[in-house]
This record gives sequence, C-alpha cells and structure tokens, in this order.
Amino acid sequence: MPIEAEEVARAREFAGKHLMTRAHEVDLADPVITRVERIAAERDRPAVRDDRRTLSYSELALEARRLATLLERSGVEPGTVVAVGGERGVAVVAAFLAVELVGALYVPADTTWPAARVRNVLEQAGAQVLINVDDDPARSPAMVEGAAEAGVRVVPAGEAARCEPWAGAPRLESQDQPRYVLFTSGSTGRPKGAVVEHGGMINHLLAKTVDLELTGEDVVAQTAPLGFDISVWQMLCPLLIGGQVHVIGDEVGYDPVAFAAAVDRQHITVVELVPTMVRLLLDDLAGAASAGESPLAGLRWMLATGEELPTEVARRWLTAMPQARLLNAYGPTECSDDVTHHVVGASDLALLRLPIGTPVINTQLYVLRREGDGWQACGVDETGELFVGGHGVGRGYLGDPERTREAFFQDPFADTPTGRLYRTGDAVRLLPQGVLQYLGRVDRQVKIAGVRMELGEIEAVLQRHPSVGAVAVVVHHV
Repeated sequence: MPIEAEEVARAREFAGKHLMTRAHEVDLADPVITRVERIAAERDRPAVRDDRRTLSYSELALEARRLATLLERSGVEPGTVVAVGGERGVAVVAAFLAVELVGALYVPADTTWPAARVRNVLEQAGAQVLINVDDDPARSPAMVEGAAEAGVRVVPAGEAARCEPWAGAPRLESQDQPRYVLFTSGSTGRPKGAVVEHGGMINHLLAKTVDLELTGEDVVAQTAPLGFDISVWQMLCPLLIGGQVHVIGDEVGYDPVAFAAAVDRQHITVVELVPTMVRLLLDDLAGAASAGESPLAGLRWMLATGEELPTEVARRWLTAMPQARLLNAYGPTECSDDVTHHVVGASDLALLRLPIGTPVINTQLYVLRREGDGWQACGVDETGELFVGGHGVGRGYLGDPERTREAFFQDPFADTPTGRLYRTGDAVRLLPQGVLQYLGRVDRQVKIAGVRMELGEIEAVLQRHPSVGAVAVVVHHV
C-alpha cells in the first residue's frame, strides 16, 4: 500500500525525533573514469591487477577508451543497456568504465548462471550488446548460449586492441542518470532488475572511503561474483582515491588457505566476505595461528555482509585477528548496496544479535510499523520495518512498474535528491545505543551464503514442470 504524505502526518514529528540520518558533503558530479584519468595525470600508479596482468591508472583509462570505441562501433548509444560477462579480472573493470564513458547502462552476466538465466536477464534488461571479456568463448558457453537465445550480439573485448581510444568526454547528463542494473530474486519466478543511478553509486563508493578511512595505500580484494552488488564497490571504490584493486578468482577465493596466502602475498588491506566464508576462513587459519604464524597480518578491515553476522563468528574474529577491524555492513541492492555500517566491538558480543549500525553518509533510515491504514514511526526498543531514503535509493525495477510501486514510494518525511523511499522488507529494532539491530524478514525472502532468494521464485519454477502438482519450499538449517 503506498505511503502518502497525509497518511504519515501524525508520525512526521515523531519520525523526525527518531530519524537516523547522516549528512556529508560529497562531489557526485564526476564519473569514475574522470577520477581515474585525473589520478593518472597527477601521479600514475598501479590501479587494478589479477593473476595475469596489472594495469596502471593510465593503462586502465586507455583500455576503457578503446573499449568505448568498440561499443560505439557496435551501435551503443547513451541509455543503451550493455551486458558485461566473462571471468572476473582487470578487463571487467575497464569494461565498466567504457560503459560509463558512452553513457550506457551496465548489467553483469554472471558466468555461473545457466543459459536460461542469462537469457532471462538479458531479455528483461533489453541488452543490445554483451562484451565478453574472456579470450576464449568456450570458457563461458552458458553465457554465450544465453546471449544468443536472447538475440544479443556478443562482442569479444579483445577486438578493442585494434581500436583507437575514444576521444569524447564522459556522457553524464545528471546525477540521476541510470548507471547499472543488477538482477535479484523475484517471488513470481522472474528476477527483478534493480536500477541504480549515478549519484547513488558514487555516494556509496565515497561512503566506503569515508568510513574505512581509505587512502592511496590501500588494496581492496575484488572477490564477489559480478551478479552481486558488492562487486561494484570492490572494483571501483579504490579508484576514487588512488588505491588498488586486486581481483581474486573463484578458485582461490573459495579456498580459505589459498585466499589468506593471496591476501598476504598481495598486501591486501581490505576484504569483504559473507559471514559463512568468514567462519570457514577462521576455521582453516586456526592451525596457522597455533603454530605461531601470523596470517592476514597486514589486513586493516574485514567487512561482513550479505547475511546476518552471528555473534559467535564476531567473537572469534576479534580474538584471532585483533589487527583487523570487523565491520558489519547491511544494505539492499535497490539502494546502491550498503546503507548501514557498524564497527563491531567487544561490548557488542553480549548481544544475541549484532547491530547493523547507523546510516552511511547522505542516507535516512526510518523504522515504521503499520497502524490502521497508515504508518507510525517506532521508538527505541520497538520493532518495525526498515525504510531507506536519501542519495542511494534506486530508481525501481527495470520494466516492472507493478513491483516498483510495491517497494518504492514518494518520501513523505524528507526532501531528498531522489525523492524516493524504499521499503526493505526487513524487520529491525532501534537499540538504546542508537544503532539498528536486524531481526529478520517480514516476507519469505531468505539468504543462503549471501545469495538473496525468494522461496516463491523457486516454487514458481518448480511448478512449471508438468509432473509437479503442488510444491512448497522451506529452508533446512544444518
């Protein structure tokens, strides 16, 4: 039911008292590629690397501009949806910047998806071109097959080597220009394409630099699959401040011992993992610590996100890795990724459920509950549903006005750049300490190893089989 201003008139004053907000002046005008080229001109340095090659800031900008020329030759115009897929590496970062240069929308095509999922996403997104960053198309057959079924032209990124660098200025008309589309699970069986605007993306990237106190000396691990929203900040955030991105492939990323060795070897200072992986990492590093070794000695931050961080995992981390602060991060894809941060401290370990924290910069948070036909703001220690306003709130779901109306509303509380309020579907409580505590979902959405799933989507797909008469999907904890 829409949230209209008149419905919350009674709650406005109360909401103002309990509003969680954090204003911070930031420059949202420049695209990432402009900042990359500025750093390259001031003092060129390594920008992004993977297991095969390293690109400096100037080399990254050059590769992005060659790819931009390739995109333009492929018929890409401002507003065109461009898919990028293939193995994660430096080429994906360059491809994102190329899409940004020509004013198109980026949508990832994850190589782990089956062909049907790739086809569905590309069709819904209306993608015209897919840039394949893999040298050999045989390395991602499902992605190529799905693109073909969707009628999307596949363009090898390697062809850009024969292109002249694109000479134009980045095509950015305004802060509310759509920048990327990420698809999440949908209860009807169709994934939902969340549209994030330029200003929301940049605000979130800058929020990370502020709260993590990032500098040009930091190296951030890019570990997330391209279909995850956290992949965006991992591959772009360090580029705003002259830092480095190190892309760690799945083979290493899913092996805790190999992963820890890579973090040490590459002098990585910032890592973000789902709590399930943090637990496995602690399990496998226990032996090294008992032998007197000091794994992850250079790590400054461990970010836990994507699923609830258990108190016991936090306790183990603070004991085993006191040199690396633990940040509990929370946020929906629809709001440009994280909307809260919380640095976990010893005092938090007395709680059964850890806080998810306070707002990131330029974000407003409201805890509301149903009251009659309207909504009432909750006070301290009251449970309600979390709503998000501010710079990061996205535009809605691509080509899906009905589901957009169900989750996005005109913000009745504050005059914000987007003017929108997003209903998260998450139950939270405002603790006396002034931080939010996550309590679970108000619907049937679940998260498994950080992957957001609608049980209704799984049921809808199973019901398509002619041999299935009725189906119910539940989560079994082991």
